[in-house]
Amino acid sequence: MGDATGLVAPELGSPHLVAEVRGRVLHLRIDRVERRNAFTQDMYRGIKRAAVWADEQRELDAVCLTGTDRWFGAGGDMSGASSDPEGLAAEWDPTDQFPFRHLERCSKLWVARINGLCHAGGLVLALHCDVTIASDQARFRAPELLRGIPDPFLTARLAAMVGVARARSLLFTAREVSAAEAGAMGLVGQVVAHDDLDAATEDALAAIARTGPAARAAVKRDLNARLPLADVGLFFHAIRSAEMVEGMTAFIEKREPDWPRG
Repeated sequence: MGDATGLVAPELGSPHLVAEVRGRVLHLRIDRVERRNAFTQDMYRGIKRAAVWADEQRELDAVCLTGTDRWFGAGGDMSGASSDPEGLAAEWDPTDQFPFRHLERCSKLWVARINGLCHAGGLVLALHCDVTIASDQARFRAPELLRGIPDPFLTARLAAMVGVARARSLLFTAREVSAAEAGAMGLVGQVVAHDDLDAATEDALAAIARTGPAARAAVKRDLNARLPLADVGLFFHAIRSAEMVEGMTAFIEKREPDWPRG
């Protein structure tokens, strides 16, 4: 759809991403509620495309990322489902489709409107956004180690947001936390009543629009330059390991994993 700016939201390559330009904001909604908004690989690539496209649009101020119904994002789809397997086959690096670095490289501010469950890859997306506003009904969890997954994007950002002690607690126990606890520990920037989520998000977008585009892009670059780089090799080497295969297989089969110890 188009807008008074003349911009038309791009085709992102996934039926589960709803994109619309309103004002000077690209609104991006994750819509795969039948799978709790679990991300297929082409959904991740679509968000990456949105970041690349938004970066090139002088008329844009921000990208607003949100979910549908009770879900923000439940993480990556363990089934490996994709509507573009041929395109994905061309990507030899299994981390290439992930959008996380592109959100931080994008000169536009990314605002996460966290409407509900925010687990795993959904949490990683939120951690890479610039402004996070969560409903008081949202829930947060980092369950990657239950699947045998050492996620470098998560470890690179979680400790920076909440401190090492809390990061260790969240990662090593995989416990779920409420929006109130997430706000108190700094996992998100703001928590509001669920019925006030739209108004709070619009207020944040309006406030962003009043700031200087070049200055805020410079501040974003400076802030992100202080954050550690993700060691993508951690994931690259683990993805074919017996432990990760067992972890994901156990998840799909809804059983406890039998971890290889050799």
